[in-house]
Amino acid sequence: MTARSTEILAAITDLTVRFPSQDRASVDCVSLEVGSGEVVALVGESGSGKTLTGRALLDLLPPLARASWSARRIAGTTGPATAAPERAANAWARIRGSAAALVPQDALGALDPLRRIEYETGDALRLHRGSGRAERRGPVIDALVSAGIPDAEERLPQRSDELSGGLRQRVLLASATIADPRFIVADEPTTALDAAYRDRVLTALRARADAGAGVLLVTHDLGSVRAVADRVLVMRDGRVIESGTPEEVLGSPRHAFTRELLDASPERAPRGTRLLGRNGDASSEIRAAGPDETPILELAEVSVAFGRRTVLHRASLAVRDGETVGLVGPSGSGKTTLLRVALGLLRPDTGAARVDGASWAAARPRERRALHQRLALVPQDPLASFPRGASGLAILRDALRAAGVERGLRRGRALGLADEVGLPASALARPAADLSGGQRQRLAIARALARSPRILLLDEPVSALDLTVQARVLDLLDDVQAERGTAMLFVSHDRAVIDHMSDRILHVEPGGSLGGAAGSARR
Repeated sequence: MTARSTEILAAITDLTVRFPSQDRASVDCVSLEVGSGEVVALVGESGSGKTLTGRALLDLLPPLARASWSARRIAGTTGPATAAPERAANAWARIRGSAAALVPQDALGALDPLRRIEYETGDALRLHRGSGRAERRGPVIDALVSAGIPDAEERLPQRSDELSGGLRQRVLLASATIADPRFIVADEPTTALDAAYRDRVLTALRARADAGAGVLLVTHDLGSVRAVADRVLVMRDGRVIESGTPEEVLGSPRHAFTRELLDASPERAPRGTRLLGRNGDASSEIRAAGPDETPILELAEVSVAFGRRTVLHRASLAVRDGETVGLVGPSGSGKTTLLRVALGLLRPDTGAARVDGASWAAARPRERRALHQRLALVPQDPLASFPRGASGLAILRDALRAAGVERGLRRGRALGLADEVGLPASALARPAADLSGGQRQRLAIARALARSPRILLLDEPVSALDLTVQARVLDLLDDVQAERGTAMLFVSHDRAVIDHMSDRILHVEPGGSLGGAAGSARR
């Protein structure tokens, strides 16, 4: 860590952000500054105003947001806020990508699915330096390698939908930093990354700060804060409630919410123990699966290759009634591909996937529809899976329609599902895009439960959530399992989450095979 510089690269004073539909301000009189050579971490719950604060510095707030401040300085200028709209837009276009850059949180939404990774990554060089394609190729490969992308040159012709969530996140980091901006807003840059690649990304951000850049790190990962931050600001309900060095804020927190944030970590929390307000109480006991029971879900010797790249190799697993099987492995290792095979969305090159003993490959269309009712997916990026502009109520009613529920019963059932997952009825009237990350995750779980599945397939369901919201979702999943007896295949790169949630744990090994790992027994 470096001593704080006297050169301020980004600062804002008395920032307030409001939305027309809300009574209180989403960001309320927040002031912060980031100097050359330092990393400032902004932490807090989902919906606390962290992302809005970071985006306000780069003039990237949502269209409906109304912002005010008494002073703002970015990349050595006061910003073009007083210019005519057209001139202001042009001025910000010159600043963003060259002098300042954003690493956004939504990797799937931020990347153009129709453009190659080579073009997405090199845009800043094309727009700000006039570099041609041949001239950009070398720097693009270097940026992808620095961001931790394996086989970077082979990835150049790929598009974002061909990459895992973790690889997409690293492409965003490469595209944001390729032109060496002096100020970087990194919004949850390690969300979808395993521990090894997380450390690599954090090291890269720290190195940029040590070389003279300033970094505003918006994160819920307290491990990231301890590793790289010089200063920490804790936000709640749109206000900064505590600030100081990582040692002061995380080692001796003064505010009760900061202590709650630290206590919500699943690390060392026994299986079946509630994370929030825990005092040793365990969740309701769930009947353990017997070894002779027919698995609800079974993969037998499954192999999948894309071109010359083997993703899964003779992978086998079984999930039985009432248990949670954890699947852990680095991003890009094949975890999501395995889920696609389990859901019958991808036919393996060899091997078989079975639901209640019935093979996807042998099932006829009517039989496949029946099998689909027995399992449901909670995706890694819920927002991308929701119909654009749809309200929460519309999403749940559509899921109930697909499950065969009569029209007259759907509204009542939707409200019941929302209540079961702790989603207020008022949130159902809003478009899903306007919900917080935690609310979207609860909506995705409610949608999955609409068909009363026997097994939930959860693809990184809490990777984008801060610790307290993550804890609420994990406690909710335990409650769902206790009340419904639903089995779960839980995929994550976070070993602490997997240890806390799983009865058995499988690890995706190099080469795509599955190996056993020490699991935690329910107690």
